[in-house]
Amino acid sequence: MVRQSGPSKQGGPSKQGGPSKQGRPSKHTRPARPLGSGHASAATKRDGRWLVRSVPGASAVKAYRCPGCDQVVAVGVPHVVVWPAEPSWHSASGLDERRHWHTACWQRRP
Repeated sequence: MVRQSGPSKQGGPSKQGGPSKQGRPSKHTRPARPLGSGHASAATKRDGRWLVRSVPGASAVKAYRCPGCDQVVAVGVPHVVVWPAEPSWHSASGLDERRHWHTACWQRRP
């Protein structure tokens, strides 16, 4: 029995490293997306520009302390994750400074 060198049955790349069955290159050969991209939107507050991403309740699997009201953002509660668009001098990335806020607390913030 002779094995063909085309795409595997799982849709992975062929032995030549070409695109998968679906026509997309392997995620391992694609360039990395920059941090902060994706579904984040920008917001400008009194203290600067922030990136904001909504977290649906079904994805909220951990409790956090909201910096706006100092109360717990409970598991299962929809909320936002916020980080500075420009990192401060002491962190390599703004993502190091991300915080989970109640959506209403973030919206009330000046």
